[in-house]
Amino acid sequence: MKTVILDAHTVNPGDLSWDRLKDLTNVDVYPRTQSEQILERCADADIVLTNKVVLDADILNQLPRLKYIGVLATGYNVVDLDVATRQNIVVTNIPSYSTQSVAQMVWAHLLNITNQVAYYTQQNKGGKWSNSPDFCYYDDIHYELSGKTIGIVGLGNIGSNIAKIAKAFGMKVIAYTSKKSDLDGIKKVSMERLFSESDVISLNCPLNKDTYHLVSRSKIQLMKPSAIIINTSRGPVVNEQDVADALNSGEIAAFGCDVLSVEPPTPDNPLLTARNAYITPHIAWATQQARSRLIDICCDNVRAFIKGKPINKVN
Repeated sequence: MKTVILDAHTVNPGDLSWDRLKDLTNVDVYPRTQSEQILERCADADIVLTNKVVLDADILNQLPRLKYIGVLATGYNVVDLDVATRQNIVVTNIPSYSTQSVAQMVWAHLLNITNQVAYYTQQNKGGKWSNSPDFCYYDDIHYELSGKTIGIVGLGNIGSNIAKIAKAFGMKVIAYTSKKSDLDGIKKVSMERLFSESDVISLNCPLNKDTYHLVSRSKIQLMKPSAIIINTSRGPVVNEQDVADALNSGEIAAFGCDVLSVEPPTPDNPLLTARNAYITPHIAWATQQARSRLIDICCDNVRAFIKGKPINKVN
């Protein structure tokens, strides 16, 4: 069988190995693939692996040899599942490989905001501490998290991990979730109550018709002016203009995110210049350990498919 990896660079820029996959099948590895290159590169492939390269109906209809698509991510919206199913193409994803890494990024953002680590580092590179008349200085208030309330939207693997860490910090944890009410010390609340009571809101929900622009003007009006929002789910879960306006007017205190509605962002994205907006370039999933797990699960998926017993199917 021949395998093509369409966009290998983000998963493995060179610090990991594809050798385990190459032991299973002949592999062509492309760091990146533009839309006009897909058909040529996949024409004789039995297996295609993609992270963000879109395989839509038009592409799939022109690949009659294709038998298997492995999405190198948990989300699989880059594949037209209806067409793939009609053409008997097995589609799999990579579940639960980055839970710890994404949860860690939530706390990296939150601690950076509450303790202003990057801010003081930059100041002190410019000599501010060296020129201080005192042994320390602080020109803004920073806060303990103990005793504060964190509201988690979506209590799956990542949200549950965030809750566990929050409890270790001494925080009160509330959540909006479809899970039953017995949540090991986590109080299940309505969405409105979560937004009005939380000092910190962590968005860890999937993107769907119910969560699109979940954080918009109406929800922001419920929030405390001292509240912080952290988004590591999907960019369109927030209305970026509404959040930027709220930051600039002081209606909320800070916003940390690892995702935006368009990636890479357009230069005019309002969050890029908003007051107290802290943005990382969709890297929460990308620790070396998480990417290594992703490749291992990918190889397990391919091996299972070759043996005729596919795992992690999404269609």
